[in-house]
Amino acid sequence: MKKQVTLYTDGACSGNPGIGGYAGILIYGSAKKEYSAGEQETTNNRMEVKAVIEGLKQLKYPCIVDVYSDSAYTVNAFQEGWIYAWKNANWKKADKKAVQNVDLWEELYALTKTHEVRFHKVAGHADNELNNRCDELARAAIAQLRKSLPVEDVKNVFETVDEE
Repeated sequence: MKKQVTLYTDGACSGNPGIGGYAGILIYGSAKKEYSAGEQETTNNRMEVKAVIEGLKQLKYPCIVDVYSDSAYTVNAFQEGWIYAWKNANWKKADKKAVQNVDLWEELYALTKTHEVRFHKVAGHADNELNNRCDELARAAIAQLRKSLPVEDVKNVFETVDEE
């Protein structure tokens, strides 16, 4: 019998593209595990998908996983069946244009073949404690990465943010 796991995720970006962070909380029974990391040049959508991938990769055995995300981009890809159509069309959309972030979608698709994954949309920045915690962790990952960058890189990030 597969274990039942809950996964809350979030992604964030300072500038889009810019420095990004992702985070998640895995819950199995009474056990909780938080994870987060950042990337220097990325987008918000990439961080949202990466958050789910990294959570699923931490599971050692095939599980039933309920993923809770505030990302319509991520959730709708599965709930609306877009990902299956994209894969069947060699990662092209209905308009024949290439799907963005194919590297991540391919990885996430493969992980959903190992695990039975159900996606649930939650409201972002609302009263969902676990989603809010993921948001905090993702933003903290951005701040941590920003601290580790050379001064010139940080200056460029702030110029990007100011332009928006």
